[in-house]
Amino acid sequence: MIRRLIHKVFGAKKSRKLGQLRTLTATQHPLRPQSISPCALRVVKTLQEQGYQAFIVGGAVRDLLLQIPPKDFDVATNATPEQIRRIIRRSRIIGRRFQIIHVPCQNEIVEVTTFRGHASHDHHSQTDEHGRLTRDNVFGTLEEDAARRDFTANALYYDPVHNTLLDYFSGVEDIAAHQLVMIGDPASRFREDPVRLLRAVRFIAKLGFTANAQLAGPLRELGPLLAPIPESRLFDELLKLLLSGRAQTCLEQLRHYGLHSYLLPQLDAFMAQAEDAQFLRHALENTDLRLRENKPVSPGFMLAALFWPAVRLDWKRRTDSGEPQYPALFAAMDTVLHAQRQTLPIPRRFDGIMKEIWGLQPRFTQRSGQRPFRLLEHPRFRAGYDFLCLRAENGEVDNTLGDWWTTFQEAAPEERESLLLTDVRKPRSRRRKRS
Repeated sequence: MIRRLIHKVFGAKKSRKLGQLRTLTATQHPLRPQSISPCALRVVKTLQEQGYQAFIVGGAVRDLLLQIPPKDFDVATNATPEQIRRIIRRSRIIGRRFQIIHVPCQNEIVEVTTFRGHASHDHHSQTDEHGRLTRDNVFGTLEEDAARRDFTANALYYDPVHNTLLDYFSGVEDIAAHQLVMIGDPASRFREDPVRLLRAVRFIAKLGFTANAQLAGPLRELGPLLAPIPESRLFDELLKLLLSGRAQTCLEQLRHYGLHSYLLPQLDAFMAQAEDAQFLRHALENTDLRLRENKPVSPGFMLAALFWPAVRLDWKRRTDSGEPQYPALFAAMDTVLHAQRQTLPIPRRFDGIMKEIWGLQPRFTQRSGQRPFRLLEHPRFRAGYDFLCLRAENGEVDNTLGDWWTTFQEAAPEERESLLLTDVRKPRSRRRKRS
Protein backbone atom coordinates (compact mmCIF):
# COMPACT_ATOMS: atom_id res chain seq x y z
CA MET A 1 0.00 0.00 0.00
CA ILE A 2 2.75 2.45 0.94
CA ARG A 3 4.75 1.64 -2.18
CA ARG A 4 1.72 2.34 -4.42
CA LEU A 5 0.99 5.59 -2.59
CA ILE A 6 4.60 6.78 -2.97
CA HIS A 7 4.56 6.02 -6.70
CA LYS A 8 1.23 7.81 -7.12
CA VAL A 9 2.32 10.96 -5.30
CA PHE A 10 5.98 11.24 -6.35
CA GLY A 11 6.17 9.11 -9.50
CA ALA A 12 9.09 6.77 -10.15
CA LYS A 13 11.91 7.02 -7.59
CA LYS A 14 14.56 9.51 -8.66
CA SER A 15 17.64 11.05 -7.15
CA ARG A 16 16.71 13.54 -4.45
CA LYS A 17 18.78 16.10 -2.61
CA LEU A 18 19.30 15.02 0.99
CA GLY A 19 17.98 17.51 3.51
CA GLN A 20 15.30 18.84 1.18
CA LEU A 21 12.08 19.11 3.18
CA ARG A 22 8.91 17.60 1.80
CA THR A 23 5.65 18.17 3.64
CA LEU A 24 3.12 15.44 2.92
CA THR A 25 -0.51 16.38 3.46
CA ALA A 26 -3.30 14.05 4.57
CA THR A 27 -3.94 12.87 1.00
CA GLN A 28 -0.26 12.00 0.49
CA HIS A 29 0.34 9.68 3.44
CA PRO A 30 -1.63 6.94 5.25
CA LEU A 31 -1.15 8.16 8.85
CA ARG A 32 -4.11 9.32 10.93
CA PRO A 33 -4.29 10.99 14.37
CA GLN A 34 -6.45 8.11 15.63
CA SER A 35 -3.39 5.83 15.33
CA ILE A 36 -1.49 7.90 17.90
CA SER A 37 -1.51 7.19 21.61
CA PRO A 38 -3.94 9.61 23.33
CA CYS A 39 -1.21 10.48 25.83
CA ALA A 40 1.34 11.36 23.14
CA LEU A 41 -1.33 13.27 21.21
CA ARG A 42 -2.10 15.31 24.33
CA VAL A 43 1.60 16.14 24.81
CA VAL A 44 1.89 17.35 21.19
CA LYS A 45 -1.28 19.46 21.47
CA THR A 46 -0.18 20.99 24.78
CA LEU A 47 3.21 22.04 23.42
CA GLN A 48 1.73 23.42 20.20
CA GLU A 49 -0.87 25.39 22.16
CA GLN A 50 2.03 27.04 24.03
CA GLY A 51 3.57 28.13 20.72
CA TYR A 52 6.17 25.38 20.30
CA GLN A 53 6.76 22.94 17.48
CA ALA A 54 5.98 19.35 18.43
CA PHE A 55 5.87 16.11 16.43
CA ILE A 56 5.58 12.35 16.82
CA VAL A 57 8.99 11.07 15.73
CA GLY A 58 11.21 8.07 15.16
CA GLY A 59 10.21 4.44 15.38
CA ALA A 60 6.49 5.04 15.92
CA VAL A 61 6.14 6.88 12.59
CA ARG A 62 8.25 4.27 10.81
CA ASP A 63 6.26 1.37 12.28
CA LEU A 64 2.91 2.95 11.42
CA LEU A 65 4.04 3.31 7.80
CA LEU A 66 4.98 -0.39 7.89
CA GLN A 67 1.59 -1.19 9.46
CA ILE A 68 3.29 -2.42 12.64
CA PRO A 69 1.64 -1.36 15.93
CA PRO A 70 4.18 0.88 17.73
CA LYS A 71 5.25 -0.10 21.23
CA ASP A 72 5.66 3.51 22.30
CA PHE A 73 5.37 7.05 20.98
CA ASP A 74 8.15 9.64 21.24
CA VAL A 75 7.76 13.38 20.83
CA ALA A 76 10.32 15.93 19.58
CA THR A 77 9.97 19.67 20.14
CA ASN A 78 11.88 22.95 20.06
CA ALA A 79 10.98 23.54 23.73
CA THR A 80 13.90 23.01 26.10
CA PRO A 81 13.71 20.42 28.90
CA GLU A 82 13.13 23.14 31.50
CA GLN A 83 10.35 24.70 29.40
CA ILE A 84 8.70 21.31 28.91
CA ARG A 85 8.87 20.62 32.64
CA ARG A 86 7.11 23.92 33.39
CA ILE A 87 4.40 23.31 30.78
CA ILE A 88 3.62 19.65 31.45
CA ARG A 89 2.86 18.70 35.02
CA ARG A 90 4.44 15.55 36.51
CA SER A 91 7.13 15.50 33.82
CA ARG A 92 10.73 14.96 34.88
CA ILE A 93 14.16 15.43 33.33
CA ILE A 94 16.40 12.36 33.07
CA GLY A 95 19.74 11.56 31.45
CA ARG A 96 23.18 13.16 31.40
CA ARG A 97 24.60 12.31 27.97
CA PHE A 98 21.47 13.79 26.42
CA GLN A 99 18.66 15.18 28.58
CA ILE A 100 15.15 13.95 27.85
CA ILE A 101 11.77 14.40 29.50
CA HIS A 102 9.58 11.55 30.74
CA VAL A 103 5.86 12.28 30.90
CA PRO A 104 3.98 9.57 32.85
CA CYS A 105 0.44 9.08 31.56
CA GLN A 106 -1.91 6.24 32.47
CA ASN A 107 0.06 3.02 31.80
CA GLU A 108 2.72 4.54 29.55
CA ILE A 109 5.55 7.04 29.58
CA VAL A 110 5.83 9.51 26.71
CA GLU A 111 9.45 10.41 26.00
CA VAL A 112 9.97 14.02 24.91
CA THR A 113 13.25 15.29 23.46
CA THR A 114 14.37 18.75 22.46
CA PHE A 115 15.57 19.13 18.87
CA ARG A 116 19.28 18.33 18.74
CA GLY A 117 21.82 20.56 17.03
CA HIS A 118 25.24 20.04 15.49
CA ALA A 119 27.60 18.96 18.26
CA SER A 120 30.90 20.00 16.70
CA HIS A 121 30.43 23.72 17.24
CA ASP A 122 29.20 23.80 20.81
CA HIS A 123 30.92 23.52 24.19
CA HIS A 124 28.04 21.35 25.45
CA SER A 125 29.34 18.39 23.43
CA GLN A 126 32.38 16.23 24.12
CA THR A 127 34.09 13.48 22.14
CA ASP A 128 36.75 10.95 23.11
CA GLU A 129 39.91 9.97 21.24
CA HIS A 130 37.87 7.67 18.95
CA GLY A 131 35.54 10.48 17.86
CA ARG A 132 32.74 9.01 19.98
CA LEU A 133 30.31 11.50 21.51
CA THR A 134 30.48 11.27 25.30
CA ARG A 135 28.26 14.25 26.08
CA ASP A 136 25.64 15.68 23.78
CA ASN A 137 23.27 18.29 25.20
CA VAL A 138 23.29 20.51 22.11
CA PHE A 139 19.88 21.90 21.20
CA GLY A 140 19.04 22.99 17.67
CA THR A 141 16.41 23.42 14.98
CA LEU A 142 14.05 20.92 13.42
CA GLU A 143 16.30 20.72 10.34
CA GLU A 144 19.38 20.04 12.48
CA ASP A 145 17.50 17.43 14.50
CA ALA A 146 16.55 15.56 11.33
CA ALA A 147 20.18 15.60 10.13
CA ARG A 148 21.36 14.26 13.51
CA ARG A 149 19.17 11.14 13.35
CA ASP A 150 20.82 7.89 12.31
CA PHE A 151 18.70 6.41 9.51
CA THR A 152 16.34 7.97 7.00
CA ALA A 153 13.54 5.67 8.19
CA ASN A 154 13.83 7.22 11.66
CA ALA A 155 13.93 10.86 10.51
CA LEU A 156 10.22 11.38 9.89
CA TYR A 157 8.11 13.92 11.81
CA TYR A 158 4.36 13.49 12.06
CA ASP A 159 2.13 16.35 13.19
CA PRO A 160 -1.13 14.67 14.32
CA VAL A 161 -2.81 18.03 14.97
CA HIS A 162 -2.52 19.15 11.31
CA ASN A 163 -2.11 15.59 9.93
CA THR A 164 1.08 16.39 8.02
CA LEU A 165 4.22 14.30 7.63
CA LEU A 166 7.65 15.97 7.30
CA ASP A 167 10.38 14.09 5.42
CA TYR A 168 13.86 15.60 4.93
CA PHE A 169 15.76 12.56 3.61
CA SER A 170 13.37 10.51 1.44
CA GLY A 171 12.69 8.26 4.41
CA VAL A 172 9.17 7.46 3.22
CA GLU A 173 10.57 6.09 -0.04
CA ASP A 174 13.27 4.09 1.75
CA ILE A 175 10.65 2.53 4.03
CA ALA A 176 8.55 1.60 1.02
CA ALA A 177 11.64 -0.02 -0.54
CA HIS A 178 12.51 -1.77 2.76
CA GLN A 179 15.98 -0.26 2.58
CA LEU A 180 18.07 0.92 5.52
CA VAL A 181 19.94 4.11 4.61
CA MET A 182 22.26 6.08 6.89
CA ILE A 183 21.94 9.86 7.01
CA GLY A 184 25.36 11.29 6.13
CA ASP A 185 28.59 9.33 5.78
CA PRO A 186 28.09 5.91 7.45
CA ALA A 187 31.72 5.57 8.62
CA SER A 188 31.62 8.99 10.30
CA ARG A 189 28.25 8.32 11.90
CA PHE A 190 29.43 4.94 13.24
CA ARG A 191 32.53 6.57 14.73
CA GLU A 192 30.31 9.20 16.33
CA ASP A 193 28.38 6.42 18.10
CA PRO A 194 29.53 2.83 17.39
CA VAL A 195 26.38 1.40 18.97
CA ARG A 196 24.70 2.41 15.72
CA LEU A 197 26.35 -0.69 14.23
CA LEU A 198 24.16 -2.85 16.46
CA ARG A 199 21.09 -0.67 15.88
CA ALA A 200 21.56 -1.14 12.15
CA VAL A 201 21.66 -4.92 12.54
CA ARG A 202 18.54 -4.84 14.72
CA PHE A 203 16.57 -2.77 12.21
CA ILE A 204 17.70 -4.93 9.29
CA ALA A 205 16.56 -8.06 11.13
CA LYS A 206 13.45 -6.72 12.84
CA LEU A 207 12.02 -4.82 9.87
CA GLY A 208 13.17 -7.13 7.10
CA PHE A 209 15.22 -4.30 5.55
CA THR A 210 18.42 -4.56 3.53
CA ALA A 211 21.43 -2.29 4.02
CA ASN A 212 22.15 -0.13 0.99
CA ALA A 213 25.60 -0.33 -0.61
CA GLN A 214 26.99 2.69 1.26
CA LEU A 215 25.98 1.18 4.61
CA ALA A 216 26.92 -2.48 4.11
CA GLY A 217 30.69 -1.92 3.75
CA PRO A 218 31.22 0.06 6.98
CA LEU A 219 28.97 -2.39 8.82
CA ARG A 220 31.43 -5.17 8.02
CA GLU A 221 34.59 -3.14 8.56
CA LEU A 222 34.02 -1.04 11.68
CA GLY A 223 33.25 -3.69 14.31
CA PRO A 224 36.44 -2.83 16.27
CA LEU A 225 34.82 0.50 17.18
CA LEU A 226 32.65 -1.46 19.63
CA ALA A 227 35.65 -2.48 21.76
CA PRO A 228 35.82 0.68 23.94
CA ILE A 229 32.04 0.98 24.39
CA PRO A 230 30.93 0.61 28.04
CA GLU A 231 29.85 -2.95 28.81
CA SER A 232 26.48 -1.82 30.15
CA ARG A 233 25.55 -0.20 26.82
CA LEU A 234 26.65 -3.24 24.84
CA PHE A 235 24.69 -5.57 27.10
CA ASP A 236 21.58 -3.41 26.74
CA GLU A 237 21.93 -3.64 22.97
CA LEU A 238 22.38 -7.41 23.19
CA LEU A 239 19.11 -7.69 25.10
CA LYS A 240 17.36 -5.52 22.51
CA LEU A 241 18.57 -7.89 19.80
CA LEU A 242 17.43 -10.99 21.69
CA LEU A 243 14.08 -9.46 22.64
CA SER A 244 13.39 -7.78 19.30
CA GLY A 245 10.88 -10.41 18.19
CA ARG A 246 13.35 -11.48 15.49
CA ALA A 247 16.11 -12.92 17.66
CA GLN A 248 17.15 -15.69 15.28
CA THR A 249 17.50 -13.25 12.38
CA CYS A 250 19.38 -10.79 14.61
CA LEU A 251 22.01 -13.40 15.47
CA GLU A 252 22.28 -14.39 11.82
CA GLN A 253 22.84 -10.76 10.83
CA LEU A 254 25.38 -10.28 13.63
CA ARG A 255 27.38 -13.19 12.23
CA HIS A 256 26.87 -11.98 8.65
CA TYR A 257 28.52 -8.65 9.46
CA GLY A 258 31.09 -10.13 11.85
CA LEU A 259 29.82 -8.15 14.84
CA HIS A 260 29.01 -11.16 17.04
CA SER A 261 32.62 -11.49 18.21
CA TYR A 262 32.21 -8.25 20.22
CA LEU A 263 29.12 -9.56 22.02
CA LEU A 264 29.02 -13.36 21.82
CA PRO A 265 32.42 -14.73 20.84
CA GLN A 266 31.27 -18.32 21.50
CA LEU A 267 28.39 -18.06 19.02
CA ASP A 268 30.31 -19.64 16.13
CA ALA A 269 31.05 -22.69 18.28
CA PHE A 270 27.37 -22.93 19.30
CA MET A 271 26.21 -22.84 15.69
CA ALA A 272 28.84 -25.29 14.41
CA GLN A 273 27.06 -28.29 15.93
CA ALA A 274 23.71 -29.19 14.33
CA GLU A 275 22.17 -30.22 17.68
CA ASP A 276 23.23 -26.98 19.37
CA ALA A 277 22.10 -24.84 16.43
CA GLN A 278 18.70 -26.55 16.54
CA PHE A 279 18.40 -25.99 20.30
CA LEU A 280 19.15 -22.28 19.88
CA ARG A 281 16.72 -22.00 16.99
CA HIS A 282 13.92 -23.55 19.08
CA ALA A 283 14.72 -21.28 22.04
CA LEU A 284 14.76 -18.15 19.89
CA GLU A 285 11.59 -19.12 18.03
CA ASN A 286 9.77 -19.74 21.32
CA THR A 287 10.89 -16.34 22.61
CA ASP A 288 9.78 -14.60 19.42
CA LEU A 289 6.40 -16.34 19.62
CA ARG A 290 5.85 -15.23 23.23
CA LEU A 291 6.68 -11.64 22.25
CA ARG A 292 4.23 -11.74 19.34
CA GLU A 293 1.56 -13.02 21.75
CA ASN A 294 2.42 -10.21 24.21
CA LYS A 295 3.49 -12.74 26.84
CA PRO A 296 6.28 -11.92 29.32
CA VAL A 297 9.80 -13.03 28.43
CA SER A 298 12.58 -13.47 30.98
CA PRO A 299 15.98 -12.19 29.79
CA GLY A 300 17.61 -14.57 32.28
CA PHE A 301 15.85 -17.55 30.69
CA MET A 302 16.80 -16.35 27.21
CA LEU A 303 20.45 -16.04 28.22
CA ALA A 304 20.38 -19.44 29.92
CA ALA A 305 19.22 -20.97 26.63
CA LEU A 306 21.82 -19.05 24.63
CA PHE A 307 24.75 -20.37 26.68
CA TRP A 308 23.37 -23.83 27.45
CA PRO A 309 25.07 -25.61 24.50
CA ALA A 310 28.48 -24.59 25.84
CA VAL A 311 27.56 -25.52 29.42
CA ARG A 312 26.12 -28.88 28.36
CA LEU A 313 29.20 -29.74 26.29
CA ASP A 314 31.64 -28.93 29.10
CA TRP A 315 29.43 -30.69 31.66
CA LYS A 316 29.45 -33.87 29.55
CA ARG A 317 33.21 -33.66 29.08
CA ARG A 318 33.70 -33.45 32.84
CA THR A 319 31.32 -36.28 33.75
CA ASP A 320 32.86 -38.48 31.04
CA SER A 321 36.18 -37.88 32.78
CA GLY A 322 34.75 -39.17 36.05
CA GLU A 323 33.76 -35.94 37.83
CA PRO A 324 30.59 -36.16 39.98
CA GLN A 325 27.46 -34.81 38.28
CA TYR A 326 26.75 -31.69 40.34
CA PRO A 327 30.34 -30.43 40.82
CA ALA A 328 30.89 -31.01 37.09
CA LEU A 329 27.82 -28.94 36.20
CA PHE A 330 28.78 -26.02 38.44
CA ALA A 331 32.34 -26.08 37.14
CA ALA A 332 31.02 -26.02 33.56
CA MET A 333 28.83 -23.01 34.39
CA ASP A 334 31.80 -21.10 35.76
CA THR A 335 34.00 -22.00 32.79
CA VAL A 336 31.47 -20.79 30.21
CA LEU A 337 30.59 -17.56 32.04
CA HIS A 338 34.28 -16.83 32.63
CA ALA A 339 34.94 -17.17 28.89
CA GLN A 340 32.06 -14.79 28.13
CA ARG A 341 33.32 -12.39 30.80
CA GLN A 342 36.50 -11.78 28.78
CA THR A 343 34.40 -10.01 26.11
CA LEU A 344 31.09 -8.93 27.61
CA PRO A 345 30.26 -9.90 31.20
CA ILE A 346 26.71 -10.98 32.01
CA PRO A 347 25.42 -8.78 34.87
CA ARG A 348 25.08 -10.60 38.18
CA ARG A 349 21.32 -10.13 38.28
CA PHE A 350 21.10 -12.36 35.21
CA ASP A 351 23.93 -14.84 35.69
CA GLY A 352 22.41 -15.85 39.04
CA ILE A 353 19.12 -16.70 37.30
CA MET A 354 20.99 -18.59 34.58
CA LYS A 355 22.87 -20.69 37.12
CA GLU A 356 19.68 -21.52 39.03
CA ILE A 357 17.93 -22.69 35.85
CA TRP A 358 20.92 -24.80 34.82
CA GLY A 359 21.42 -26.17 38.33
CA LEU A 360 17.83 -27.45 38.50
CA GLN A 361 18.13 -29.63 35.40
CA PRO A 362 19.64 -32.76 37.06
CA ARG A 363 17.06 -32.51 39.84
CA PHE A 364 14.24 -33.16 37.37
CA THR A 365 15.47 -36.74 36.98
CA GLN A 366 14.76 -37.35 40.69
CA ARG A 367 11.11 -38.45 40.85
CA SER A 368 10.92 -40.40 44.10
CA GLY A 369 10.51 -39.61 47.78
CA GLN A 370 10.14 -35.99 48.86
CA ARG A 371 12.50 -34.56 46.23
CA PRO A 372 9.80 -33.77 43.60
CA PHE A 373 7.74 -31.96 46.24
CA ARG A 374 10.74 -29.88 47.32
CA LEU A 375 11.58 -29.05 43.70
CA LEU A 376 7.99 -27.96 43.08
CA GLU A 377 8.41 -25.36 45.85
CA HIS A 378 11.62 -23.93 44.38
CA PRO A 379 11.18 -20.25 43.33
CA ARG A 380 12.73 -21.04 39.92
CA PHE A 381 10.74 -24.22 39.36
CA ARG A 382 8.65 -22.80 36.52
CA ALA A 383 11.67 -21.44 34.64
CA GLY A 384 13.55 -24.70 35.21
CA TYR A 385 10.55 -26.73 34.03
CA ASP A 386 10.15 -24.62 30.87
CA PHE A 387 13.86 -25.12 30.22
CA LEU A 388 13.46 -28.89 30.66
CA CYS A 389 10.62 -28.86 28.10
CA LEU A 390 12.83 -26.94 25.70
CA ARG A 391 15.53 -29.59 26.08
CA ALA A 392 12.94 -32.34 25.54
CA GLU A 393 11.63 -30.59 22.44
CA ASN A 394 15.16 -30.70 21.07
CA GLY A 395 15.59 -34.40 21.87
CA GLU A 396 18.23 -33.78 24.55
CA VAL A 397 16.14 -35.54 27.20
CA ASP A 398 13.28 -38.01 26.82
CA ASN A 399 9.84 -36.44 26.33
CA THR A 400 8.45 -38.71 29.03
CA LEU A 401 10.44 -36.76 31.64
CA GLY A 402 8.81 -33.48 30.71
CA ASP A 403 5.40 -35.17 30.47
CA TRP A 404 5.81 -36.63 33.98
CA TRP A 405 6.55 -33.22 35.46
CA THR A 406 3.61 -31.68 33.58
CA THR A 407 1.29 -34.31 35.06
CA PHE A 408 2.84 -34.06 38.54
CA GLN A 409 2.51 -30.30 38.90
CA GLU A 410 -1.06 -30.26 37.53
CA ALA A 411 -2.24 -33.17 39.70
CA ALA A 412 -4.17 -32.64 42.91
CA PRO A 413 -1.97 -32.87 46.04
CA GLU A 414 -3.52 -36.20 47.07
CA GLU A 415 -2.82 -37.69 43.60
CA ARG A 416 0.87 -36.79 43.47
CA GLU A 417 1.96 -39.59 45.80
CA SER A 418 0.74 -42.19 43.30
CA LEU A 419 2.88 -40.65 40.54
CA LEU A 420 6.16 -41.05 42.40
CA LEU A 421 8.65 -43.57 41.13
CA THR A 422 10.24 -46.23 43.29
CA ASP A 423 13.60 -45.16 44.67
CA VAL A 424 16.07 -47.57 43.11
CA ARG A 425 19.16 -46.12 44.72
CA LYS A 426 21.37 -48.65 46.44
CA PRO A 427 21.47 -48.21 50.21
CA ARG A 428 24.72 -46.85 51.51
CA SER A 429 26.86 -49.41 53.28
CA ARG A 430 27.59 -48.41 56.84
CA ARG A 431 31.12 -48.22 58.04
CA ARG A 432 32.02 -50.72 60.70
CA LYS A 433 32.97 -49.22 63.97
CA ARG A 434 36.44 -50.04 65.11
CA SER A 435 36.44 -52.25 68.15
